[in-house]
Formats: sequence, C-alpha cells, structure tokens
Amino acid sequence: MQSFRTELENPTVEKDIIELERKIHLFRTGQMDEDRFRSLRLARGVYGQRQPGVQMVRIKIPYGKLSSQQLESIADVCDEYSTGNLHITTRQDIQIHYVSLDRTPELWAELERSKVTLREACGNTVRNVTASPWAGIDPAEPFDVSPYAQAYFEYFLRNPICQEMGRKFKVSFSSSERDDAFSFVHDLGFIPKIKDGKRGFKVMLGGGIGSQPRHADVMYEFLPTDQIIPMGEAVLRLFDHYGERLRRNKARMKFLIKDWGLETFMEKLNQELQVLGHDSIPIDGQVTSAPNGLNGQSVELQKTSDEAFEAWKKVNVKSQKQSGYYAVGIKVNTGDFSTETARKFTKIVRQYAADDIRLTATQGILLRYVAGKDLPALYRALKTIDFAKPGFESIADIVACPGTDTCNLGIASSMGLAKELGRMLEEEYTHFIMDRALSIKISGCMNACGQHTIANIGFQGMTLKSNGLVAPATQILLGGGVLGDGQGRFADKLIKIPSRRTPEALRLILNDFDQNTDTEANFLDYYDEQGKDYFYQMLKPLSDSDDLKAADFIDWGNEAQYEKAIGIGECAGVTVDLVATLIMEAEEKMVQAKAFLDQKQWADAIYASYTGIINAAKALLTGTDAKLRSQAAIVRNFDQYFGELSVPEGDLSTLIQQMKTCEPEAAFAQTFFQHAQSFLTLIIQTRHEQLQK
Repeated sequence: MQSFRTELENPTVEKDIIELERKIHLFRTGQMDEDRFRSLRLARGVYGQRQPGVQMVRIKIPYGKLSSQQLESIADVCDEYSTGNLHITTRQDIQIHYVSLDRTPELWAELERSKVTLREACGNTVRNVTASPWAGIDPAEPFDVSPYAQAYFEYFLRNPICQEMGRKFKVSFSSSERDDAFSFVHDLGFIPKIKDGKRGFKVMLGGGIGSQPRHADVMYEFLPTDQIIPMGEAVLRLFDHYGERLRRNKARMKFLIKDWGLETFMEKLNQELQVLGHDSIPIDGQVTSAPNGLNGQSVELQKTSDEAFEAWKKVNVKSQKQSGYYAVGIKVNTGDFSTETARKFTKIVRQYAADDIRLTATQGILLRYVAGKDLPALYRALKTIDFAKPGFESIADIVACPGTDTCNLGIASSMGLAKELGRMLEEEYTHFIMDRALSIKISGCMNACGQHTIANIGFQGMTLKSNGLVAPATQILLGGGVLGDGQGRFADKLIKIPSRRTPEALRLILNDFDQNTDTEANFLDYYDEQGKDYFYQMLKPLSDSDDLKAADFIDWGNEAQYEKAIGIGECAGVTVDLVATLIMEAEEKMVQAKAFLDQKQWADAIYASYTGIINAAKALLTGTDAKLRSQAAIVRNFDQYFGELSVPEGDLSTLIQQMKTCEPEAAFAQTFFQHAQSFLTLIIQTRHEQLQK
C-alpha cells in the first residue's frame, strides 16, 4: 500500500497523500476530533456517504477535460476501490461511491500517476473550476478560455489563502455570451470579451443557487486576462477574512456581498489588491487550433434513410468553428456509466475524435474534432455501448443529483424520478426532444446540486404528511433559465405535490405548451405570458394529499415505504480536546510557513503565518462565549477577551493589520513569521496555565 512514497514524481503530492494517511490514523485512534478530521478529508475529496462506513470520493476534473488514458485510469481505480460505476456531476467532476476510508490514500496515489487529483474537490475550498465544454470550438467565442480555466485551477490548488474558508467557493468560465457555464450563479463567473484588440473577461461576482438563490453582480465589464488571478486572490482573501464561519447557511460569498453591497466590497478589494505584491499574472492563452494527427474534411452531411442516425445527428451533432469538424454530444442518463462502458468508449475516442474528452455541467460528454466523413462510423460505434441516444442537452437530458441514493442530505430520490421522467419523455414526447428547447433539472433537497432553481422546469425533493404518515413529495418550479452575457433568471416555486404524481404534472405542463404554441416558441416567454397563477391553478388538483394510496408512500426507484431520514452519521472517533486540535493545526500552519520562507514564497509564508495565528487565537476563544462568525471576529474578540496578554506589536488587531500595510517582501515575511511563532508560544503557555488551575 505504501508504494506511492517512492513512485510519485511530485513530492508535494506525495506529502499530501501521506498526510491524509496520517490523519486517518489519528482519527481512528481518537487523537483527532471528528470536526477537524472532516474538514481535512473533505479538502481531499473524501465525502461521507449516506450509507454507514463508506465514502464517496470526488475526482476533480478541471473544466471537465480528460484524456482517454485518464478516463481509463479512473475506471481502473473505480473497479479496484469502488463499485464499477462512474457518476458525472454538475461541476464536471467524477464521483465514485462505497469506498473504504482507509484505502483513500492508496486510491489517490493511483490517480495522481495519471495527473488526476482529489485535492479540494470537496470542502471549504475553491471547488472544481468549471468551463463550457465548447471552449475552443464554439463558433461564437472570442477566444478559447480553456488555458485560463487551467491557470486558475493550478494557481489556487493548495494555495494557502483558500484551505480553510468558511464555505466553498465556485468559479466558472463560459465560452461566449451564450454563458453556458452559468456565470450568474457563481462566486466568480467569467465571460470572454475582446476590447481594443485585447483579451479580457466580463466578471460576475456573488451569485449562487440553493434555498436562497442570488443573481451575481457585474464586477467588471472588462478585466484584462493578466489581472483575473490577482483579482481572484484578493476576493478570496476578503472572503476568508470576513466571511461568515458560525452560521453555515450564511457562509457563502453571496451573503457577504449582500451585507456589504458591491460598492463597499470593491473598495475593500482595491485595498487588498495594493498589498498582494503583484497586480499582473500573465497567462499563456495560446492553444493549437486542431489536435495533431486530425485532418478535417469539409464534407456536406447528406441525409440518409437511417431515421435513427438522422435523429441523432440533428440533436447531438453540432458544427465546430473549425471547418470540417463536428462536436458530438453524448447523453449519459443521470450521469452514470459503467467502467466497462468507459473503456470501450476510450477506444472509440482514439479512433474517431480528438483525445480531448469534455464532461459537461449537464452530466453528459462532448467529443470534439470529429471529421464529417466519420460521423456514420462514430454513430455505429457509440450505438454498441448505448451512447448514441438522441437528446443531448434536450428536454430528455435531465440533470439530477444523487439524492437519497447516496447523499447524506438527500430527502427524495432525484435519480429515480429522473429515470422515470426520462422514460416517459422518450416514449411520449419524441417531438419535444427533436424540436423543443427545454431544460429539466432535479435536486433531492433544497441545496440545488441538480440546479433545479435555474431550470425551465425544476423539481425539488420534499416530504408531505398524510394521515400521520410521511410521503415523498416534489416541489415544482417553473421559469428559470440562462439569458446570456451574465444574465439569468431563477425559477418560481409553484406548488408541492406527492412525488408519484410528478409525471402527470409534467404531462400537463408540456401538453399545454405544445397545444398553445408552435415549435419556435420559447418556454420562458410562454410562461411569462400565461403567468405563475395560470400554472398553479393547472397543477393544484394534483396537490391534494387526503386520498393517497399505498404506492404514494414509496419513492421512485424504491420498494420499501418511504422514511424521511438524513443519512446515517459518519464514522465516529473518540472526542478529544478541540482546543488541542486547533493548536495542533496552528503548529502545522507554522511548519508550512517556514517551508514557504525557505522557498522564498513571501506572500504564501505571510498568509500561512496569519492562518496559524487565527487558529491559535480561536483555540483560546473556544472556551469563551464569543461569537466566532469570521476571522475578523476572532481577531476582535481575542483583543476583547485576552487583551491582557503580551501579544507581539501590542494587540492582535495591530499585528494582523500589518498584512494590509506592509509589502509581501522578505523582511516582512520573516518578521511576521517570528511574531506568529511568538504568538503561538504565548497561546500554548496560556493554555497550559489554564489546565493547571
């Protein structure tokens, strides 16, 4: 199992994996409390599953880009450590399930040999940087955003400023004004622009979905490409320092923007930018126009007598901006496919397309650079693995989170419902798949991992009570969607109905739309024209829960009667002193700071020292009634509760303020590190005295 110690090329990665293994041991033996261990393993892509004793492992795929070899490596790992099923997420990751916690270091090492990581796929970190799967081939794009998404991913991976934030942070890059990476619901969203012959981005700030969706603000109409990383770093520093840390449901960037207002945030951002030590980080945006070895041929795609092929071609095949090449979309039902299918698929990719697989935010796959002459053969090959169904990103391409299948927070079976609705659409609404542009998205709870709040037609898992029993229910939402260039709209909540009646509700909505419009009609326009109450009255008869039958108490995809339950808790360890754990974390941050100093990474050394100070201060404050809602609050409360202590520079506020006024250069980095060490020593001594009383 320990072979990764000598086989991994990257010593930083090797150290990371060994550290995970060490922390698992500390947790198993009761030397690390559950909360601190949870934070660490989540940042390593290891997430507690609904089922006891096993983990979901999220594999981070920056902007959804995979080579065929990487996909094969993931399939191998899945067979060895999981169940043989791969799940594509709405953030272009791959998840595998039922993994033993003790085997996760070994699993991680296997993936890293193929340049695939778990690091920061979960947890209070910068999550996977997503991007349009059409980047580089979109006829409407100003330029390919792929290298910018890659640079963003690389810069913030393991970056000390975003390892222990109050909550997660999400970033997206759209390929054009079509905005198919949904910039308006991201903490930072980028839309490419050209101004005066220079590349840059329109930047959206503070968006989000979930139970309290918020439309992002326009932060910059145009920001040059060399400034997007310094700006992002300054934003993360503000979020880390001022973001909520006590109330989890208020700990996202959108709430900080809502509290401050955009103008105040920008003032603080400009102050932060002045002390970064760099205001420009150029990104090499050059990419090859076509992969080596592929020669497109401009072939007119003649219509054939094969109706199934023609249907697939109409819906799943789109012209690239590169003449003679086509992109081919693959509808992957609920994002799930087997490792056996994955291996057969990689052989098809190597034969007919660029070795540049892109996973999509709609849980599908996009092939690129398919020559026109190869489309019939590609179709036949995909058909052998059931990857040739028409409907990519159509109404039948339903997005769904895992729901109660595996997620701890799931309330209802979003996957089971998606499969039932998909079957119904393929059997009864073929003309919608071919001719109507509509989106359906399903989430198993209010957290909106299935993106239901931005769907034309959204479904959210809920419950209802009837005659003393609890039944699975669906809240129906209508009218959400992407408008383009950073603009979007959130769906209206209409009504809650028993989950078993959801197919009938969808029939009512689709039949009404079909009967009263032509095929060119836009669903959002029709929804606005009819009004929310029109659809409420249409669906109201389905909401009556007085006459539920036995089947209504069984959720989709299940056989047993429904029972509302948040998933069984994760593996528990013996509870230990939280103060001691925080002090240990502070000590580890100081070790990191020293390593950064040795590498002459001054800004990183300063921030690691700062984080050590914060952990140490929080350790003492844990024994008080102070409200530790942000790092800024920790600093204020420390001076209030422990003002008598001889803190370097007089008080903690003054010590921390130096980060705002001093340039991140060698002299200050060394001095700040020494002050941080002195502060940590003070905290350890004070804690020892407390325990002696």
